[in-house]
Amino acid sequence: MRVWKFGDDIDTDAIIPGRFLTIYDPQELARHAFEGTREDFAAQVEPGDMIVAGRNFGCGSSREHAPLALKGAGIDMVIARSFARIFYRNAINTGLLPLICEQADAIDEGSTIRVDLEEHVVEAAGKRYPLEPVPGFFREIADAGGLVAWARTLEEVELCTGSRS
Repeated sequence: MRVWKFGDDIDTDAIIPGRFLTIYDPQELARHAFEGTREDFAAQVEPGDMIVAGRNFGCGSSREHAPLALKGAGIDMVIARSFARIFYRNAINTGLLPLICEQADAIDEGSTIRVDLEEHVVEAAGKRYPLEPVPGFFREIADAGGLVAWARTLEEVELCTGSRS
């Protein structure tokens, strides 16, 4: 996974400008991700790339468009020193996994990294940095592709078995 590095206080307007809030398709939103902030992102991001940021990533409005744009760009996880509370929840709801790493600043732009969610570490340039453990429930939602997709799996279990497990 290749790293796209961002600093502190990256707000949702920087991730997806407000003029694109009439779009709901993640792939279309992805074409405008970081427009006006980091022009090379939308043209060069590849599925599996990862964003690494400083503190308060996703601050600003409560729009779900921001994590949807990142998912549409092929970003499955964002590592940051901290997240804005509502962005964190919206990320999980849309299937984007937010990972907290107090040492995110030590990871360089363009680095190739590996994330181990079982050991709660990210590896970059031969070094290992601890991640805060992600609650299993949040991982289930993200792995399912978001809250709606996760809820559908529960409905399927209920239909097949007659009860929820």
